[in-house]
Amino acid sequence: MVRKSFGNFCIFLGLVSLIHAAYSAAQHRAYLRLIEQTFEHLPLDIVAQTILSLVLTIWAVTVIAGDFKEIRAVTELENKSFEVIGNRPSFYTFSHRGRVLSSVYSQGHL
Repeated sequence: MVRKSFGNFCIFLGLVSLIHAAYSAAQHRAYLRLIEQTFEHLPLDIVAQTILSLVLTIWAVTVIAGDFKEIRAVTELENKSFEVIGNRPSFYTFSHRGRVLSSVYSQGHL
């Protein structure tokens, strides 16, 4: 429980920091317009804050998500025979144009 609440706090802190970095970048652009300088790049502190905030937010999301589960196809396929696996009934299409075209093919038109 403590782990999830700490993760929630880190997500909140990371998102607030990302919003602050975006606001700082917008303020920097406005400041450059006021002093009539061209925009070349953002200051290093804004870039560092953005990257660290993004890493913190991504880490906190993985903490909240919990442990990953294994994807094991063996457990699903152990009760099925080889014929059932290769059959793929989800690809069957019974309502197709072959019914209409069969009369055209049998008459030799085309």
